[in-house]
Amino acid sequence: MLRSKAFVKRTRKGNVVKVVKEHYLRDDISCSSTACRNCTQSTPVLSAEPRSTSIVGPHYLIPDTNVFISQLDIMEHPAIKDVIVLQTVKEEIRHLNIAVYNRLNAILEDKTKRFYMFANEHQRDTFVERLKDESPNDRNDRAIRVSTKWYTDHLKANSSDKNIQAVLLTDDRGNREKAKATGLKCFSVSDYVESIKDVPELVDMVSAPKAAADDKIVYEEHLTPAQIKNGIKKGTLIQASFNVSQHNVLEATVIGEVEGELKTVYILGRKNFNRCIQGDTVAVELLPKSEWKRGASVAIEEEDEEKMHGEEDIEDIDKKNESAMDVDQSGEGEPTGKVVGIIRKKWRPYCGFIVKNSVPKQNASRSATNVIFRALDRRIPPIKVRTAQAHNLVGNRIVVSIDSWPANSSLPMGHFVKTLGASGDRETETEVLLLEHDVPYQEFSKAILADLPEEGDQWVVRDQHLNSENRRDFRDLNVCSIDPPGCTDIDDALHVRPLPNGNYEVGVHIADVTYFVKPGTPMDKEAASRGTSVYLVDKRIDMLPSLLGTNLCSLRSNVERLAFSCVWEMNENAEIINVDFCKSVIKSKFSFTYEEAQSRIDDERMQDEVTKGIRVLNKFAKILRKKRMDAGALTLSSPEVRFNLENDSQDPVDVEMKELKETNALVEEFMLLANISVAKKIYSRFPSAAMLRKHAAPPTNNFDQLRKILLEKGFVLDISSSKTLADSLDKAVISEDPYFNKLVRIMTTRCMMQAQYFCSGTEAEADFMHYGLASAIYTHFTSPIRRYADVVVHRLLHACIDSDANFDGDLIDTNNMKELCDNLNFRNRMAQQAGRSSVELFTSMFFRNKVEIEEGRILRVLKNGIIVLVPKYGLESIVYTAKEAGGPSPFEYDDEAKSLVAGNVTLKTFDTVKVEISVEGDEQGMRQKMNMRLVEPFVEGVSVAPSSKRSLEEEETTKTSLKKTKK
Repeated sequence: MLRSKAFVKRTRKGNVVKVVKEHYLRDDISCSSTACRNCTQSTPVLSAEPRSTSIVGPHYLIPDTNVFISQLDIMEHPAIKDVIVLQTVKEEIRHLNIAVYNRLNAILEDKTKRFYMFANEHQRDTFVERLKDESPNDRNDRAIRVSTKWYTDHLKANSSDKNIQAVLLTDDRGNREKAKATGLKCFSVSDYVESIKDVPELVDMVSAPKAAADDKIVYEEHLTPAQIKNGIKKGTLIQASFNVSQHNVLEATVIGEVEGELKTVYILGRKNFNRCIQGDTVAVELLPKSEWKRGASVAIEEEDEEKMHGEEDIEDIDKKNESAMDVDQSGEGEPTGKVVGIIRKKWRPYCGFIVKNSVPKQNASRSATNVIFRALDRRIPPIKVRTAQAHNLVGNRIVVSIDSWPANSSLPMGHFVKTLGASGDRETETEVLLLEHDVPYQEFSKAILADLPEEGDQWVVRDQHLNSENRRDFRDLNVCSIDPPGCTDIDDALHVRPLPNGNYEVGVHIADVTYFVKPGTPMDKEAASRGTSVYLVDKRIDMLPSLLGTNLCSLRSNVERLAFSCVWEMNENAEIINVDFCKSVIKSKFSFTYEEAQSRIDDERMQDEVTKGIRVLNKFAKILRKKRMDAGALTLSSPEVRFNLENDSQDPVDVEMKELKETNALVEEFMLLANISVAKKIYSRFPSAAMLRKHAAPPTNNFDQLRKILLEKGFVLDISSSKTLADSLDKAVISEDPYFNKLVRIMTTRCMMQAQYFCSGTEAEADFMHYGLASAIYTHFTSPIRRYADVVVHRLLHACIDSDANFDGDLIDTNNMKELCDNLNFRNRMAQQAGRSSVELFTSMFFRNKVEIEEGRILRVLKNGIIVLVPKYGLESIVYTAKEAGGPSPFEYDDEAKSLVAGNVTLKTFDTVKVEISVEGDEQGMRQKMNMRLVEPFVEGVSVAPSSKRSLEEEETTKTSLKKTKK
């Protein structure tokens, strides 16, 4: 049946046009029940024997929209099967919450879940017209009830022997009453899950009701969206991402414009946080200058136990930590503000544990009770959870989601999602860090693997590959790769050869991943979603299936591979005469490690063509690097470590600092040059849709503390440009302290902004600048095996050089590109943090049951402690200046000198100290924490007592013995 609806609308130009919409209604849409004898269906989804519960017999569930929005964790649980997702519901979810919509699609694709999407809007008997004066929401609720009634009648008429019923699931009381009035089976989510006796944990997963908060108003109400939008437009409010300090859970920062300049703004105390969570996009109002932050921060790693149980209000907690909000009327302060609204929540499932002393000791009935959950990420506030299985959950890693945080509740309220495993188990802890950083780590599905070449690992380059896409044959060239030891996903290779005119041809060859990963395929969609490969200490979470990543796309030696090449003609001074881009076929002659390539450069006896080529590349790399440095490129630093793992157990048996060689810089320079060359090319062809990468200049006040501290050492840190900053860093050298310069560069890195992918059509060209590289334009082209951004750039570049190239229109759609960039930025950030968390996990494992004394350097002085970096292990931790956090300390903070003073002992940034390193957990063992205590200089009441010290010689003996035992 064809229905037509005509209406008129006004266009942007003011013209009035008539629009006719045709709606085709059918009567042959399948119910998809295996038990149905009437419908014609090839592969029915719904079981012939669905679940029965204590309140209803065999049935199919029909949830309304809000059930999916509010109770999605329950709908994802393996126990929930045979669910009918109405088209009305799915479309509502798509408009309300795209994240939930994507998760719903994932459920629909999972055949084991038996979720069926019923097109009720196209079924003649279930489509309903909107009535006069009926709201869209009421119309949709009626459509859901009509569809439930249709299913009830349809199943009764066509599967009588099974007696299967359709059950409407809704938490809307009015909707339930209307449904029951028409004779439908209808339940709330809580009533329904309580009836599933064999899966008791479902009761704990019901989202916390918003009305379950205390009556007392704790926080200010948030501004309305209209007020926030108006405030941002007028400049009275700052819109920014909310970032809680790693060292102080009561101090956060946002980046925003203050008095016409980009600055870091501090948010101090829970009251000013006003219910926002780490990562939220917030609206911040600046406080009066009299309330701006002055003086040093304090270290607060945990909030008070009393506060967690709601025994103190938020003002009392903030008063206890007044040093975190140290303000006075004198001197220049750091801008402070308060959150007045949350623009976009970044709430997610959190991994952590139930606080043992929040669980009632006597609960014989095992009735539901409120307990406190603490996330492993200390920046997340404690969460109040209601559960009937608290005693069973204690000691386990669990996942909890936040449901709401009303103004009259001191804590956010959430619900239990699932148990991960016992605390301390390495597999559990690794799963925790992957979940915490939202890293997709599931195995690749059959649909994705079906996109791989049929030949599998027997695939080889053939003549048709060379003839297609105008590929050039570079198989005769002395191409080689230089990578870290054990690298299997080799993205890039290099070659150089002299030309007859005295110049050189230099080529960077990058794996041609896009030959295998076609746009719009399941593999492509999965790679776009994952965004990047994730490197942990003991494993790698690949962006692409290993057949591609470590085989067919990996530019291994002595096998022919497809590549995308960037080829320059250069003169003796490494000046680019011209550049060319082409698809190619290569056959790498050698796969060197950095050390192997370095030994070839250094060994004058080696005069083969490959070695001579590496020396030419090294010479050019040094010239290119000098040019970059002269232009203002920064050489920053970070403490990086490498673990040596025992083969069988994968336990860490040794840890060492990563050593960089000349050949690291050799590869880096040509990869940077290729990325810059490609960026210019794709931007020239697609000025509004090129995927580029920018690095914004950091806010000037980020450097305030570092500048003052360096000035005391006699060094001026000029931050007026990247060039002046680079020059300042080069001059910050103390001959008798060789580590000082690296320390300054590490601290400078902490002041930087994070580089971001962006679509060229969304930014002014002046903002394309990559501050750290001092390049006017930049992108990522050289690692398509492990970064999806590079895959996109390859497609753009191919479209630039081949007029016959077929590419998806979405590739040059500005809005699509912006959304993709947002996801890639998120995935990239999470991958980096997951890698760091993995290092922390293995560091904790390495130091378990041992104590070491090592030399450290002070990175920052706080009022109640110092942050110390141990260069040998790349470890960084707080060293408190009191025996107990928050307890009395012999040290006093000197605000003028930015130092801690106790008698004749003074602790200042850059000072060398000795610390005792150990790993300790809380009394329940739920949090393993790197613990450092001061050894030297010795201060009574703070430092480790001399009798408890272990000599460095004793430590070395222990380590040597450990290595021998492990071997």
